[in-house]
Amino acid sequence: MTHQSAALVGLAAVVSFLLGLVAASTRPPLPHHTPPVFPGEAAADPVRIRAGAPPVALGRAPVGSAVDFAAVAATVNAAVVNVDTAFRGADAPTPGVRRYSTDGVGAPREASGSGFIIDPAGYVLTNHHVANGADRVTVTLGDGRSFRADIVGLDPAIDVALLQVHASEPLPAVTLGDSHALRVGEWVCAIGNPLGVYVHSVTVGVVSFLGRRIFDESLAAYIQTDAAISVGNSGGPLINARGEVVGITTAVSAQAPNIGFAIPMAEVIAVLPQLRARGTVARGDIGLVLTSVTPGLQRALGLGPERGALVQDVPPGTAADRAGLRPYDVVVAMDGEPVGSDEDLARLVASRLPGIVATLDVWRDGEIRPMPVKLSVRQMLSAGRVSPQLDDARPVARQEAPLGLRVRDLDDLAAGLRIPPSIRGVLVTEVDPAGPARLAQVRGNQVIMEINRRPVRSVAEYRAVVATLRPGDVAALLVYDKTTHQRSICAVELDQYP
Repeated sequence: MTHQSAALVGLAAVVSFLLGLVAASTRPPLPHHTPPVFPGEAAADPVRIRAGAPPVALGRAPVGSAVDFAAVAATVNAAVVNVDTAFRGADAPTPGVRRYSTDGVGAPREASGSGFIIDPAGYVLTNHHVANGADRVTVTLGDGRSFRADIVGLDPAIDVALLQVHASEPLPAVTLGDSHALRVGEWVCAIGNPLGVYVHSVTVGVVSFLGRRIFDESLAAYIQTDAAISVGNSGGPLINARGEVVGITTAVSAQAPNIGFAIPMAEVIAVLPQLRARGTVARGDIGLVLTSVTPGLQRALGLGPERGALVQDVPPGTAADRAGLRPYDVVVAMDGEPVGSDEDLARLVASRLPGIVATLDVWRDGEIRPMPVKLSVRQMLSAGRVSPQLDDARPVARQEAPLGLRVRDLDDLAAGLRIPPSIRGVLVTEVDPAGPARLAQVRGNQVIMEINRRPVRSVAEYRAVVATLRPGDVAALLVYDKTTHQRSICAVELDQYP
């Protein structure tokens, strides 16, 4: 391959991923989720499974010096199922490439995906986007037996559905593995129903990346794999070399079939008790806008902790607001469990039910204090938020260095821009495309409220603070975004040489 050909191949791979993801079922790509309403009661008894629990009639595949996926497939295949769904009505979901009904207007439209049995009593896992809205769900085992299935529970947030079939005898079930133990480069295989035709197809690859965030970034951190995942594989198992299911295959890059994604089994096991008990998943929330503590922010703001979740904004009326949290607080632990990043805190909060009281260890002004907070109900992410665009990309005059910004007073513009009266600062009108602020995601029409915790309520105050900055400094900007109505803290690393 020539150097030019290699470059073209690399560019194509990048473009393929950027073109988007498609759900690996025979229905269209995942839509933006709509927020369900969750009750606040505690969950009942969990499904009778646990990570590493031995299945019925199936054993672990032997692992020797070489990975034997023939043994893995023989071990697991009996518990892998096809999931066929039918939808009535004009507003039924489009089934995609699997098949369309030709029986006339009003006849059921059909689609298919994959799944796997996790309990001998007939509990089956698949994807939410496979089962959601179906008027009929049919589960077919590898031995040809078919059963009507009940939809027990749905969790659109991480794209999981729990089904149940009722058989006269215990069914073969998989062993659930520990997805936390996965390593990048580890061999895995996928079994599923690609195109709704090639049932029980087995593909093999490696774990390409762990913790990939593709939908709601504060929830499931997906497993990326190059094991082939095709349309119709949605809901099938991702299996390690020991024959343990470590994930649920759910999506694939729209143009690159070697970039597929699976929901980590640890995330699924955590919600199974709620899915079985009441059919939905309620997650706690505190309402904070967070970022992670970085060396730059620690230096600019004089923070004590080296790691933690830094509070950027506390929207009024949220659980965090009622608990007394403030911007620049750093959450370092929750109920005694360390918090190393904003993602850690989001995961811990979401793992708890609404209504409980959690204790946050919060660093503020040189000391750590416990702060109890009663969790509210987490809502699904809203769709349609658009990042503000740069209004004017002309080069910024050197007198606006070192941040690479041009600003103006906000007083006579706030009403026209629908900026609340409580927001005081300077409006960003120009951003140097090659400047340090641009690299820190500062954009036009944002409002800079503070720099290194010093208020900047006018251009004069802004310039006075900026004049104290030196090459190589880090400036922490508290910024209000009128598009999202949230505040954020941007760490702008000044050029070492002006």
